[in-house]
Amino acid sequence: MDTQNTSVRPPAQPRNGKENHPSRGTRANNRSGGVIHDNSRHTSRFTVIGNHLAQHAELSLLAIGLSVHIQSLPGGALIDIRTLAARFPEGKTRIAAALRELETHGYLRRTCERTSTGRVFTRTVSCNQPGRSGAADGPKPKPKVRRPPRREGEPPRRALPAVPQPVYRAPDLLRSAVEVLTSLRHWDPRLLLSATEVEHLAPGVAAWLERDLPPSAVHHALTSGLPSEPLNRPAALLAHRLTAQLPPIPRFSAPVARDVVRHPLRNCDACDRAFRAAEPGRCHDCRPEPPGFHPSG
Repeated sequence: MDTQNTSVRPPAQPRNGKENHPSRGTRANNRSGGVIHDNSRHTSRFTVIGNHLAQHAELSLLAIGLSVHIQSLPGGALIDIRTLAARFPEGKTRIAAALRELETHGYLRRTCERTSTGRVFTRTVSCNQPGRSGAADGPKPKPKVRRPPRREGEPPRRALPAVPQPVYRAPDLLRSAVEVLTSLRHWDPRLLLSATEVEHLAPGVAAWLERDLPPSAVHHALTSGLPSEPLNRPAALLAHRLTAQLPPIPRFSAPVARDVVRHPLRNCDACDRAFRAAEPGRCHDCRPEPPGFHPSG
């Protein structure tokens, strides 16, 4: 009766903590010198990121990291260029380029909306799954502006020269560019521009503002040294200046790490208390006060 049934398989032994949920391909990676994952399961304060973002074939590493940061933020958090540049050391130019990448590939949507009081604000939507809900199919074509027919004997209209284009066409940046262009007529009445001309020149001014220049610097570059004679084509003159005098992109400089000298621990010769110093001796409390020293100053 006490004979054991040898045909019955023994019960499975529970895994220990280290063997729980082993990573796939660990042995193969270990043999080939690849990465070995030492993962722990998160139970709080974590964000789910899809591999379509983490392993995106066209996004830059900065854009992927910035998207992960944005998706981890709570609703209502500010993610404009100024706020992100104050948080990270990459600078406004590189952050603007990364936001443009995310907007191009559907991970970010920015729209201008107007409140009941007439104030215009930018609504930003972060998408963890592009194309799933409300994603735009692509940039909508701009409506064609019909120009009035050319009068008889009037010379043909020449197209305005091309202007530099910003890396990231942020709505706030374009609004600032339009304000710069519309304020030029207050400085010189000859610089009165039409709506079509402002629309053509605004990206060029935005390209200047994107290089960490204040609007006053762009205003000075467009209005200084103007000829005294009448301006036949002021918009063409402004387009030429925006292109010919475009400043270079500011170089990215990583923060310099300062070496902190950390002295070894030593025992005080008087009280045997531990303190840090370059050489053996007494701690601060046991050192003799210099002659003429009074605690009251």
